[in-house]
Amino acid sequence: MPATQKPMRYGHTEGHTDVCFDDSGSCIVTCGSDGDVRIWEDLDDDDPKSINVGEKAYSCALKNGKLVTAVSNNTIQVHTFPEGVPDGILTRFTTNANHVVFNGDGTKIAAGSSDFLVKIVDVMDCSQQKTFRGHDAPVLSLSFDPKDIFLASSSCDGSVKVWQISDQTCPISWPLLQKCNDVVNAKSICRLAWQPKSGKLLAVPVEKSVKLYKRETWSNQFDLSDDVISQTLNIVTWSPCGQYLAAGSINGLIIIWNVETKNCIERVKHEKGYAICGLSWHPTCGQIAYTDAEGNLGLLENVCDPSGKMSNRKVSSRVEKDYNDLFDGDDTSNVGDCLNDSAVKTHSFSKGIVNDEEDDDDLMLASGRPRQRSHILEDDENSVDVTMLKIGSSLFKEEEDDQGGSIHNLPVVTSQRPFYDGPMPTPRQKPFQSGSTPLHLTHRFMVWNSIGIIRCYNDEQDNAIDVEFHDTSIHHATHLLNTFNYTVADLSHEAVLLACESTDELASKLHCLHLSSWDSSKEWIVDMPPNEDIEAICLGQGWAAAATSSLLLRLFTIGGVQKEVFSLPGPIVSMAGHGEQLVIVYHRGTPCYVDSEGIVRMLNRGLGHTWTPVCNTREHCKGKSDHYWVVGIHENPQQLRCIPCKGSRFPPTLPRPAVAVLSFKLPYCQTATEKGQMEEQYWRSVIFHNHLDYLAKNGYEYEESTKNQATKEQQELLLKMLALSCKLEREFRCVELAGLMTQNAVNLAIKYASRSRRLILAQRLGELAVEKAAELAATQAEEEEEEDFRKKLNVGYSNTSTEWSQPRLRNQVEEDTEDNGEADNTEENTEIHKHGQNPFFKSADSSDMPALKSGAVTSSSQGRINPFKVSGNSKEPAISVSSGRSTNILDTMNKSSKKSTALNRATDNEKSPVIKPLIPKPKPKQASAASFFQKRTSQADRTEEVKEENPKNSSSETPAVCPQNTENQRPKTGFQMWLEENRSNILSDNPDFSDEADIIKEGMVRFKVLSSEERKAWAARAKGGTASDGAEEKKRKRVVDESQETENQEEKMKNLNLPKKQKPLDLSTNQKLSAFAFKQE
Repeated sequence: MPATQKPMRYGHTEGHTDVCFDDSGSCIVTCGSDGDVRIWEDLDDDDPKSINVGEKAYSCALKNGKLVTAVSNNTIQVHTFPEGVPDGILTRFTTNANHVVFNGDGTKIAAGSSDFLVKIVDVMDCSQQKTFRGHDAPVLSLSFDPKDIFLASSSCDGSVKVWQISDQTCPISWPLLQKCNDVVNAKSICRLAWQPKSGKLLAVPVEKSVKLYKRETWSNQFDLSDDVISQTLNIVTWSPCGQYLAAGSINGLIIIWNVETKNCIERVKHEKGYAICGLSWHPTCGQIAYTDAEGNLGLLENVCDPSGKMSNRKVSSRVEKDYNDLFDGDDTSNVGDCLNDSAVKTHSFSKGIVNDEEDDDDLMLASGRPRQRSHILEDDENSVDVTMLKIGSSLFKEEEDDQGGSIHNLPVVTSQRPFYDGPMPTPRQKPFQSGSTPLHLTHRFMVWNSIGIIRCYNDEQDNAIDVEFHDTSIHHATHLLNTFNYTVADLSHEAVLLACESTDELASKLHCLHLSSWDSSKEWIVDMPPNEDIEAICLGQGWAAAATSSLLLRLFTIGGVQKEVFSLPGPIVSMAGHGEQLVIVYHRGTPCYVDSEGIVRMLNRGLGHTWTPVCNTREHCKGKSDHYWVVGIHENPQQLRCIPCKGSRFPPTLPRPAVAVLSFKLPYCQTATEKGQMEEQYWRSVIFHNHLDYLAKNGYEYEESTKNQATKEQQELLLKMLALSCKLEREFRCVELAGLMTQNAVNLAIKYASRSRRLILAQRLGELAVEKAAELAATQAEEEEEEDFRKKLNVGYSNTSTEWSQPRLRNQVEEDTEDNGEADNTEENTEIHKHGQNPFFKSADSSDMPALKSGAVTSSSQGRINPFKVSGNSKEPAISVSSGRSTNILDTMNKSSKKSTALNRATDNEKSPVIKPLIPKPKPKQASAASFFQKRTSQADRTEEVKEENPKNSSSETPAVCPQNTENQRPKTGFQMWLEENRSNILSDNPDFSDEADIIKEGMVRFKVLSSEERKAWAARAKGGTASDGAEEKKRKRVVDESQETENQEEKMKNLNLPKKQKPLDLSTNQKLSAFAFKQE
């Protein structure tokens, strides 16, 4: 009885599909790329049971009530059958498992994966595993020897191996297949099979035939083939009795042989010519279930009778029927007879006896119309696409000749021999956002993490984004309109981060909703440069990151300040952030200095030796075919030396080309704005001066002035950005910028915030200053340990000048101060505690004082003499630390000078501490240091004003200050007290006031504007404190007179070491300095 081919039906979504029978043959089990395993009672079952096992299922095997599947999450899973209850994971791989099979008794499974490994696992005890290593490419298929002695495997490396299970050795390997680099690129999945029961033969599908190898001798006994086979065979399977062998090809042909007689007993063509990827023989009767690469399920019945015989006449009649359908009823009887005769005489076609003229004659006789040939060859539905054959496509049309012996198709078949084009490149994985669902869904999760959920709705009714938090105490739920069509998102305790791709009108945008900001501005948006799309984003603690299509990773603070930009070694796949950690997954690549796109990259030593793009030479090219050939890069000065090449990539040797100099520009966003320009300038300065730190660390010589100038430039840019952020009311961003500043610049930022009446910002900056001071103290403790070694080395050799005879400034100052005993411990501790609460206080041990660093080296002629000791009768003004430093900073800020000296740590000591920006006069090194550290010898009074006046009086010899002291002892009026407290506001509003008279006039005008009640309150306040103030002033006067005599004697000895003296400060200067003293109320 001939085999019956039932109509195919839909089983799974498009993709690889596998099929098997249960032990009894009562059910058909299939799995597919939709991740489901379906159990069919028969082919007509309209409601099969479905079990979801994962995202994709590549293979399934069933035995003894155990359903084993190879799933796309790299695992081999077990489910109970037919219940479908998960029963654990047998083993895992690092990539997808491609095939899984049971052994004869169902106690073990074998699985092969794309990580080149083959594993045998005991079903009852998954800890009992054996791993077989030897393949050099993904494993395609496996087959157990029925006697459990051998295991056969095929691989993309082109080999078929037989493994000895006991000792995991490979006794034989045959190079039979075409090599490829992945399963999806393989022309055949090469599903091989052992002969049941005896295991005498191993059947391997190779090209258009099946090779059978004898057990143990491993010799090729014979091949099974047929002239009908025109494409590569994909899979073979044995009948349960071991007498028949079925094979499926990639063009939908199923061939069945009798192995003993080597005769083909059945040929069946797929309805639509799809590749056969699953083939399973019923365990008891002559049925074959098969699946194709499109997810369809089919069934062949009555494949063979119990005696194993089948009529050849029926085969011919079946072929006749197929060809009758091919020609749509035109002279079907004649054409069928002709094709039937050609099918019987297939041996003549293999020898190439028939020529084109004979074809023409046959067609004339068969149809009576010469146009029949053109109709056959030109009809798109009945012709074969040569290009599809060359690339090994399995999608052939249903009217293709079954036998391949047709006169009409013989020339086409002989000229369409497949050939090897080389390995196909593995497709790159597209970027994805962790915790998100596919982008094509109208309703999707943009992210789902431990913080919350972001949903996106994009349909006809609504295009919006919903943000929900698992813990509602973090923030309430938020609904956002998705106007920019955001596609990726991330969520943290601090912010919501969104990003969208660019369009023809709009650039790619990074949008941050800063939930934890304490100022009024809760969001910021940054536009990416043209032709650069954001592909992945993530949030951390205080930072945000965006990976773009230009192989760049852009870092931002949570407040919106652009930070480092560096190149990724390959295209981004995904990112994840947690705390201060950032994990980047990328496609492997090779970083370079100058690439073919004209991007110049520089090694950034300050960021983990990463490569940062510093220039795009294509932006400087005038024509599309022009290029720049880079010949040199200089960090100082910042120059990129290139040769312009018109219409080529390389310059000609003659005439000698001219060298052009291009400017560096980091690829920061929004460089057309003032904020973007300053951010780019700041980080470019940082990157191009990292080499100075590298030189200093490794003991090379470098110019200190260059480093100081760079530091000055960087701090100026930071302060400008802080001022801009203040104007835009971005106070959180101001604190972030202050974190990049030095101690001096932070003090200036505090003053600026105070004058701008941003008290919260000033408080935050003060806390930041305290943190910086704590970090500085910790650093000092480490440096003191190093200094102990220097002290021991210099004992008794103070006149010898060596590299060890120049200790660092902070340690030298502390040592000299301790030797001379200028302040007792009690006073010093009280003073430090007092200033610890003052955000304007600048520690005397600050490392941000290069002014002293440049002039604190002890001369060899002075020996161990303390150069910082200054007597009381010196004409050098000895102002307090806090007022002197703050005045310098305020001077710079008031004038908004481009030559701001408050930021230049190398020149602070060269400026006289006055408000008016005069031309500075160089001070002696010892005198400069003395003016800074004179605070240790002054008395710790209860107000900053008195503390400033005492050292002024003691250090001046002119009688000009005496009237001031007399005036200070008189009772103060209400206007004088009001003027003292509001002097700083007057100066900030009128920075050009240089005379005290101008300040008093402006103060009187403002004082008159006050209400009568306020003026009376100031007057009462002045009367109430007159008596006590006068007594206190007398007491302080006596203390100054007593200390003045002692200091005069010491000054006579020290004046010999002072090469130059300065004139005392005038009256207005003293008053201005006292006005800026910090008052705690």
